Amino acid sequence: MADSLHRDGDRLIGFTLPGRGARGRVVRLDKALGEILAAHAYPEPIARLLGETLALTALLGALFRPEEGQLTLQAKGEGGPVRLLVADFRAENGEGALRGYAAQDLDRRFPPAATLETLFGRGQLVITLDQTASSERYQGIVALSGEQLQQAAQGYFEDSEQLPTLVRLSASQDADGRWTAGGLILQHMSRAEEGDRRLHLDEDSSNWDHVAALGGSVTEDELTDIGLPLESLLWRLFNEDEVRVLPALGLHRGCRCSTDHIRSVLAQFSEEDRAEMRNADGVISVDCEFCSRQFLMDV
Repeated sequence: MADSLHRDGDRLIGFTLPGRGARGRVVRLDKALGEILAAHAYPEPIARLLGETLALTALLGALFRPEEGQLTLQAKGEGGPVRLLVADFRAENGEGALRGYAAQDLDRRFPPAATLETLFGRGQLVITLDQTASSERYQGIVALSGEQLQQAAQGYFEDSEQLPTLVRLSASQDADGRWTAGGLILQHMSRAEEGDRRLHLDEDSSNWDHVAALGGSVTEDELTDIGLPLESLLWRLFNEDEVRVLPALGLHRGCRCSTDHIRSVLAQFSEEDRAEMRNADGVISVDCEFCSRQFLMDV
């Protein structure tokens, strides 16, 4: 049905609930996710996890807004079939550019129940924000705890940001093999939207409890329903309150590998270093893990 109607995907919108002292972002990925997954033949559990990770990366990227820089999310594991999962977000041509990939340990079997612990073993979630314009770099690290990525993400905000936060993520594959992913993030704001009146959660948590209960009612199907406009989803969840919707942000696959880019990177090495990189045919082979392409450079 969604193919015959408008598909609301590859789009993110921010919103505020001024009467409740809360803000949020909601996202859905469609074509961009399919293009990223198509570069690798991932097993279903990894494809699902990478879809959720890309949705989370878009939410965090839009929340922290690295207009001249990059937000990177890494999940590192030891003892499970997934060794590393990486996704990043960068502002590009007025949209958000996403890319991501997962590295597998092919010697390990996939567990019957795909949880963070069974997929990664012992692991960490690392979120890095690089601000190119100011040369500032921020990094937060938390354990990959909980059964799902959304629980680990909430743990990150509780530990590093110390803001009451709700995160919901989902990824699904339809009968034709097409993947979609979606996500919702809600945060209690430390200050009211208008004026400087401080919002003390400890004194009265009723507003946040109300918002968290409504946001927490969102279903996985609603997050990934490509035929459900994001604005309609917000109306379903928060029609009891005033919702101020911010301008939408388009999203696309944004792998930055190219012959010119790789040539410029190699030019930063000395001739001696480049000589060591060359193979027997005199070329340098460069692999892009994100898009699974190989570049043979004659430099």
